[in-house]
Amino acid sequence: MIDLSLPLWGNILVFLGTALAIGVAGVRMAGYADQLADRTGLGEAITGMIMLGLITALPGIAASVTAAVEGHPGMAISNAMGGIAVQTVALAAADFFYLKANLEHAAASMENLLQTILLILLMSMVLMAISGPDVTLGHVHPVTFLLFAAAGFGFWLVYQTRGRPMWKPTATSETVTDVPDERPSETTLGHLIVGLLITGAITTASGSLAAEAAEGVLNQTDLTESVVGGLFLAIVTSLPELVTSSGAVRRGAVTLAVSGVVGGNFFDVLFVCAADLFYLPGSLFHANGVGSEEVFVTTLAVMLNVVLLTGLLYRQKRGPGNIGFEGILMIVIYAVGFFILWTGL
Repeated sequence: MIDLSLPLWGNILVFLGTALAIGVAGVRMAGYADQLADRTGLGEAITGMIMLGLITALPGIAASVTAAVEGHPGMAISNAMGGIAVQTVALAAADFFYLKANLEHAAASMENLLQTILLILLMSMVLMAISGPDVTLGHVHPVTFLLFAAAGFGFWLVYQTRGRPMWKPTATSETVTDVPDERPSETTLGHLIVGLLITGAITTASGSLAAEAAEGVLNQTDLTESVVGGLFLAIVTSLPELVTSSGAVRRGAVTLAVSGVVGGNFFDVLFVCAADLFYLPGSLFHANGVGSEEVFVTTLAVMLNVVLLTGLLYRQKRGPGNIGFEGILMIVIYAVGFFILWTGL
């Protein structure tokens, strides 16, 4: 790992620089992913969940693994769970750019509903691991292996649902159906794949640098690992989801916007698994410094996704500021939650 050895202002500049790099690369990702969904015929939901979700999650994976290797398990978990919280709220921000209707109404699909339900299940498993007994297989907690298995089953289930859905949401004039764009594109399939790989590499390197800068901030201030990881680092590493969801909405790819965020959240849970594998002293879930604050951040992420699921089911067409009640509620819950975490109330 790189030892930056910078003063506080230097670490802050690195934070801002990595945020800019991640943001710019994320804008390009949205365009590549939308075109790739049309070219491959996989559809926006599958492309968003697997391809875009994985690539936008790369900076967060790099950050959590870096934090675990550097001996900051609380930061590793808080970055992952805090990232889920930030990215879920990002949908409310993206909703401001979609003027036709509430985003959760327009993007209603069985795949998005199922993804959100499975995500809540995975986060519940993380809570069980933190609050349960300290057992390991080697140096790894058994829940890590169960999370990988559950995520794999979840991906298969979503794919199967797209091919033979047992029910569909009621179509309205505001519902946007995931139909491939028939307009010819001069961009080749190879160019799209290379573009995604390059932007993914940029965000991954930026995520690792952001984690190193976060460690410097942690050592130079009185902030806790949960605040640094769950707030500052999570926001920086979640920028791809924020900019890609907003960019996808601007392109009219509303299903891609929602599935990209939920898919990214899926991989964010697996950050914890990767970090547990690289945390050699023992189970990441029961390491020194991991406790109530990590439980709080994870519970906050669960609450936000329950609200999102409610919005996807209720499908309010319009609300204040042209976003639904769930968008407003998610913003309020996130703000109050991290105010409590910051102040220690």
